Amino acid sequence: MKLVFATNNLNKLKEVQALVPPQIEIVSLADIGCTEDIPETSPTIEGNAKQKIQYIKQNYGMDCFADDTGLVVDILNGAPGVYSARYAGKDKNAKANMNKLLNELTGKENRDAHFKTVIALELNGKQKVFTGICEGTITLKEKGQGGFGYDPVFQPKGYTKTFAELPLLEKNKIGHRGKAVQQLIKFLNS
Repeated sequence: MKLVFATNNLNKLKEVQALVPPQIEIVSLADIGCTEDIPETSPTIEGNAKQKIQYIKQNYGMDCFADDTGLVVDILNGAPGVYSARYAGKDKNAKANMNKLLNELTGKENRDAHFKTVIALELNGKQKVFTGICEGTITLKEKGQGGFGYDPVFQPKGYTKTFAELPLLEKNKIGHRGKAVQQLIKFLNS
């Protein structure tokens, strides 16, 4: 089976390819010649994931899946949420996003947060949605060199290391995207 993963984020592509069994071939947007930025204008994470698969189906006629992920911080009323990638501005600067988040949490005791990933699948004319959540806290400062996005400031519940300090295999087992991808794989294999 061949499926398009509707993302230009090479880090996400690498994470997902590490989880998918060999009988499912994941092709990227670059592989199908899609170089444009797919609109993400929905006010919800699920809506953005669906928007991406609809774009690929309409413009390329291919079965595909897409994800959207948000970091939800309790004391910030769910921010950055759907705006996680653009929290500090339109240029999607991960360092600026983390700095803004850490500044907004200065002096706050409650640093509870969770990552939420929604994967939308378009397959044989039908849509299906899978959701993965990983609970944790926001650290006081960045720790670790791995991962991407907010990984250096997100410490999953029950762990003493941030996502950026964990090996990819470990992160995929407990992480939001890994949980959603496992549901997707189970569905595709059923």
